[in-house]
Amino acid sequence: MRKDLLYVDSNIFLYPIIYDVNTVAEAKRSKDFLLKIAKGDVEACTAIITWDEIVWVVRKIFGLKPSIDQGRKFLSFPNLKLLGVRKGVVLKAQELIENYSLKPRDAFHAATAIENRATTIISYDRDFDKIKEVKRSEP
Repeated sequence: MRKDLLYVDSNIFLYPIIYDVNTVAEAKRSKDFLLKIAKGDVEACTAIITWDEIVWVVRKIFGLKPSIDQGRKFLSFPNLKLLGVRKGVVLKAQELIENYSLKPRDAFHAATAIENRATTIISYDRDFDKIKEVKRSEP
């Protein structure tokens, strides 16, 4: 039986890096969810721009070396499908911006999910709630 493909937004990867998993509930839930992906219990994907977001945010907060380390960890994350850019994704992102007034990054993430038949986006970002083509769920 095929598991549903879940799309993972960048904030799920960032919470356990930025926040203490012992004091911030979202960080703990994100870490636990990421462990499920790593074990293969959940079929998950994300866009390659997630790497950019992780590296950029970590670099702003913690500096160059930690951002390099986190970028490398992300690229070797077990059982995570990294989805590339295709013209169809960009066209869908444009449509989502026009229909839902999304920010470009959110539109790109949602379009990547939709174009790859992931019906659920795992995220703490409520901006995804207005998109009819996908549902948002928290870990």
